[in-house]
Amino acid sequence: MSMDYATEKVRENGNGVELPSTQRLIPFENKEHSPESYEDMQLDYSPLLFSSLERYLPPNMLNLPRDRKVHFLSDILTRYSPQGEHTRVQKHRTYRQKILSNYEPRHKELYTMNAAYFFVPSFLKAISENSEESFRSIMAEPTAGVYTFEMFQPKFCEMLMAEVESMERWVHDQRFHIICPNTMNKYGVVLDDFGLETMLNKLMEGYICPLSRVFFPEVGGLTLDSHHGFVVEYGVNRDIELGFHVDDSEVTLNVCLGEQFYGGDLFFRGVRCDKHVNTETQSEEVFDYAHIPGQAVLHRGCHRHGARATVSGHRVNLVIWCRSTVFRELKKHQNDFSSWCGDCQREKKERQRLSVAATKLELLKRNGISAS
Repeated sequence: MSMDYATEKVRENGNGVELPSTQRLIPFENKEHSPESYEDMQLDYSPLLFSSLERYLPPNMLNLPRDRKVHFLSDILTRYSPQGEHTRVQKHRTYRQKILSNYEPRHKELYTMNAAYFFVPSFLKAISENSEESFRSIMAEPTAGVYTFEMFQPKFCEMLMAEVESMERWVHDQRFHIICPNTMNKYGVVLDDFGLETMLNKLMEGYICPLSRVFFPEVGGLTLDSHHGFVVEYGVNRDIELGFHVDDSEVTLNVCLGEQFYGGDLFFRGVRCDKHVNTETQSEEVFDYAHIPGQAVLHRGCHRHGARATVSGHRVNLVIWCRSTVFRELKKHQNDFSSWCGDCQREKKERQRLSVAATKLELLKRNGISAS
């Protein structure tokens, strides 16, 4: 069984530079420290990333001015980035600034978080109550780790699709080269590049994080600090299907915005760590899901999945990859992921079975009883 990746895998140490001890984060979180907001600063990385990492600053730096902390954290992020990553970030920043300076939004109300206008009442009520019971009251879990629920109002879906059409028309008129949503999808737009980053950050922080903390704590759901938000399109003269892959995320939100279409079902094939990402699918891990406009699907990024062919019509999906820097750093130092990886669980059970069998055999030998 082959596996395609939606993006390149993160390397352990991007440029091989060993950080001096004075330029390292501490290995534990300052839980009593309240990090500052960096939303108003021009940064090469997500403002949420700096707020998240601030809790891991050395104690003597916690009360320094923000610009000092930004300099320290930016230097660490640059050193840990793969070769050429900093240059890529700078080029992307220039690209994004060119769009933001010239593109005129069609629906400006999309660019600020208006919860009552965006979400259906049942979803808002569950978020306000903020409990596993309230979340489960609006959710279905048709297979382990995949949650479906009604999230956005139809008028929001229609408005976002109209905004995407406006973005694409502007790109065409400007004869502008647009960056694709990811390496697998060729049709759609990265919403963050068109000025929706702040709104999507608030969506992640206020409405995805409460869910991920409850349902995905073992894969970074407790510490989401950045996102990649985009819209993808399937159908005639668009992408037809999406190959079997894992996302470059800890938690993924996938919402079908519309329109009229036939086909395009999602298929899921089990949760895997990097070591087992290509292993065989077990029968109990097979699950197919038919998209419903307005319905959201929430799952781990490492839950292997794909999309079958959209054979007619036009399907548009909003996808938000939510990421945790802390989880990715901690994952480098672990070998066993039996708390969430299907194959790690099976390997652990097999080791336990063999250990019990060996112990029984040893006890039989001590008592002079033949193993046969």
